[in-house]
Amino acid sequence: MNLKLYKPLCVFDLETTGTNVGKDRIVEICILKVNPDASRESKTWKVNPEMPIPRESSEIHGIYDEDVKDAPTFREIAPKIVEMISGSDLGGFNSNRFDVPLLAEELLRADFDFDLNKFKLVDAQTIYHKKEPRNLGAAYQFYCGQTLENAHSAEADVLATFEVLDAQVGKYDDIPNEINALSEFTFHNKNADLAGFIGINDKNIPVFNFGKYKGQSVKEVFNKDLGYYGWLQNADFPLYTKKVFTKIQLTAKF
Repeated sequence: MNLKLYKPLCVFDLETTGTNVGKDRIVEICILKVNPDASRESKTWKVNPEMPIPRESSEIHGIYDEDVKDAPTFREIAPKIVEMISGSDLGGFNSNRFDVPLLAEELLRADFDFDLNKFKLVDAQTIYHKKEPRNLGAAYQFYCGQTLENAHSAEADVLATFEVLDAQVGKYDDIPNEINALSEFTFHNKNADLAGFIGINDKNIPVFNFGKYKGQSVKEVFNKDLGYYGWLQNADFPLYTKKVFTKIQLTAKF
């Protein structure tokens, strides 16, 4: 084993009713627990999501309502999952953006606390994207079918960048071709919560990523408008996002 582990690593994957972290449910979960001595154990559970599985989701993962009608609910298996991941770190593929946030939602919904600070998260997809060629030369070869000559000269790079951008818009039907929308599509921001409702500004302060207070400090907003915190707690936000809001609210000065 190439990995050096000082505590167990639980690599897991979810099949779900959809991709909405706040609303969708788990229909299958598999956890592979790898210990520092390289021993491993694996558990897979089918889960009754207590809601219909949309057909488009079933056609992706092959799990239909009939398959889970007699399966335990997540609340019923949650103690086993908590026991398995306790004291471990978490890994997956695209897990930081989807599997971890959704697992956190399910655990909180089942009255089991999930504290992100207790786990180190490892996402194999992020490693893949960082280590495999993702530079301008690779993009130029992929999208334009040509080798980039004089790479890292300003003129060659800007010409190639425009050609790549133009080719991307032509290749993908599901991305916009208008600059304002493209800017939104390509903008990434550091977040304080798992779902991206709470951003982190350049001063490392949590700010709202949405709504009438977008861009403003969460703490300062709660200081002047505590009712907004109450509205957030009753609105349709992910439980983990609400938990972060509560943590910030408890440190606000009134």
